Amino acid sequence: MKTTALLSAVAAIAFACGGFAAAAVAAVDEPPGDTIVDVTGDAANGFEIAYYDGTGAYPPTDSEAAAECSEYDTRVARVRCRTEVRTWYRDLADLQQALDYAHTQ
Repeated sequence: MKTTALLSAVAAIAFACGGFAAAAVAAVDEPPGDTIVDVTGDAANGFEIAYYDGTGAYPPTDSEAAAECSEYDTRVARVRCRTEVRTWYRDLADLQQALDYAHTQ
């Protein structure tokens, strides 16, 4: 009788743990809403960044960003801004290429 009760308790615990594990796995399957799912466009014409939650971002074109950088007061600030813009657009192009590759797999 004790063995049967013990086996029933172990089976109930195992079943409960399995249910919790399945729930934990299901929660991991959906990414956060701010996960980038697609990048379209290019630096000259502008990029569109699409997020998992359906929102999007539209960074300025490279010429618009360069014009904004030219408004900084010091030369160092202008160079820093242009470097950040070039890096940002290079990274967006790399991300676009990686997402295109991932979507084909």
